[in-house]
Amino acid sequence: MLFSAKAEYACVAMLELAARHNDPKPARLADIADKHGIPPRFLVQILLDLKRAGLVASTRGAAGGYGLARSPDEITLFDVIRVVDPREQPVRSDDPLQPTVYVQNVRDVWEQIVEAQQAILKETTLSDLIQQSQGLQYVI
Repeated sequence: MLFSAKAEYACVAMLELAARHNDPKPARLADIADKHGIPPRFLVQILLDLKRAGLVASTRGAAGGYGLARSPDEITLFDVIRVVDPREQPVRSDDPLQPTVYVQNVRDVWEQIVEAQQAILKETTLSDLIQQSQGLQYVI
C-alpha cells in the first residue's frame, strides 16, 4: 500500500468535514469515527495534527466538534498527507548496491513514480472528491 492507515483515516475524516462544510454545526468526532470505522483515539490525534497545521478548526463544549479551517476547494490531498504522513527520502548510509547504470535506471523510475504521485495529490482537492462522491453509495 502506498499510504499508511493514518493517512487514509485523515483523508476520509477530511472528506467528511468537507461534506459538512456548509453545516453550521461542527462534526462530532464520535460521529466521524463511527460512520467510517476509524478508531476514535487515533482520530483524535489525527485531527489535532490537522488543527495544528491550520486545516481543521475545533469548537469546544457540548455542541462542539470539528470543521474545516478553509474551503474544501482550497485543501488538497497533498496538504493532508504531508501533515499526517510526511515521508522523508531515506538516506542510505550502507547502500549495498553498486552505482551501476541498472541501479540508477531503477531509482530514476522510483523517483518518477513519486513525482507523479505528488502531482496527483497536489491537484486533487477535497471538493473534487466530494463532487465525485455525489450520488454514489458503497455498501459493504
